[in-house]
Amino acid sequence: MGFFWQKGSKERAGDAAGKEEDALRGLMDADSVLLESLLSEEQVTRKEAMQIPAVSACVGYIAGTVSSIPLKLYHQKQEGVEECREDRRLALLNSDTGDSLTSVQFWRAVVEDYYLGGGAYAYINRKGKEVGSIHYVDREYVNIVKNEHPIFKDYDIYVHGEKYYPFEFLKFLRNTKDGCTSSSIVEENSLIFEVAHQTLKFEKNLVKKGGNKKGFLKAAKKLSEVAMEKLKEGFRRMYSNNRENVVVLNDGIDFQEASNTSVEMQMNENKASNSSAVSAIFKIPAALLNGNGTKEDKDNYIRFCILPLLEDIECSLDRDLLLEQEKADMYFAFDTKELTRGTVEERYKAYEIGLRNNFLQVDEVRDKEDLEPIGFKWIKLGLDCVLLDPKTMELYTPNTNESKNMALGSLKGGKAEGTREQTGENAKGDVEDGN
Repeated sequence: MGFFWQKGSKERAGDAAGKEEDALRGLMDADSVLLESLLSEEQVTRKEAMQIPAVSACVGYIAGTVSSIPLKLYHQKQEGVEECREDRRLALLNSDTGDSLTSVQFWRAVVEDYYLGGGAYAYINRKGKEVGSIHYVDREYVNIVKNEHPIFKDYDIYVHGEKYYPFEFLKFLRNTKDGCTSSSIVEENSLIFEVAHQTLKFEKNLVKKGGNKKGFLKAAKKLSEVAMEKLKEGFRRMYSNNRENVVVLNDGIDFQEASNTSVEMQMNENKASNSSAVSAIFKIPAALLNGNGTKEDKDNYIRFCILPLLEDIECSLDRDLLLEQEKADMYFAFDTKELTRGTVEERYKAYEIGLRNNFLQVDEVRDKEDLEPIGFKWIKLGLDCVLLDPKTMELYTPNTNESKNMALGSLKGGKAEGTREQTGENAKGDVEDGN
């Protein structure tokens, strides 16, 4: 049974209009954010995107991975690839940038700008042919002015109104088509980010209101105005983050909670799917972020997310940080050995196969495990009884203690003796005579 009281016609009309307004306002309080999102075409900003838990988790996860991988510099020579260990640029990229940021902080900032800022930029402070320091520049201070020619593209970089040339900057650009700018992942997937952000705003609105649900009071008899005002005041105190969290209902009054709106129910159902969609955009299995990822999840993350990103960074470093005379035979590369290596059991089984089938040597295996070489030079040719030195072409059979030089055709007992230095002209004659 409800309650009512008699008033004049004007009062009743005014009250009716007021109640209607209050009802509409109350309805909009919970759902207005979502309605605004449907009607609004505002783009989610970078700052707002980072407020989405799934986004900040993905960016942080990727940044943590990239910043932990050592970067190396290699020199391709005729005799093979040589690692350059003393180059100044390696110290700047792996330890201290020479700026206010460490290399870890630098790469974290680069990754965030790469995905959310429309590209990452860093000034190369050159001193002659040497690089003295590398300075990360926040994307908001960078302005690109480019020509409009579709073939012969050219551009300048402005920072705080000061002009710089492209070769003075490191540029890490995602999905670029002009080599100087790129769009953020938020711009490319605006709808899902808008939905996720509006969901956060909706939840914030509920929290600000104490998490109250819509409902109504049922009274067994008509209440006085004084009683109704006390009830209203009690509910206001309870839902204003006050210490009071109980309202005493008497005179047969009962509170009946209204059912969730369709919007609320749909949002609750979509929260998990929104997070999964965001993770998929970053190419990160959602289970990895929750700490429940399998080996397959990790492998997919490395294959589809990290390795393409590292390759993009490597190409940018080769283009911007190497001198023109170095670009023909030098290159940067991340050392992904630790990232891609399996468990100890997996690695040792692979080494066993490699050694057994003669495409790995003992010292090559030791190098992969960061162990010192032992100088073992033999390649096993069969059943643990024939060894070959590929450099001298010397065969050695441990079971019979015999050695043979394949180039000379001599077979000796005891220690290896079949070299030209040991046999002299007689060995040459033996080969010519076919002995």
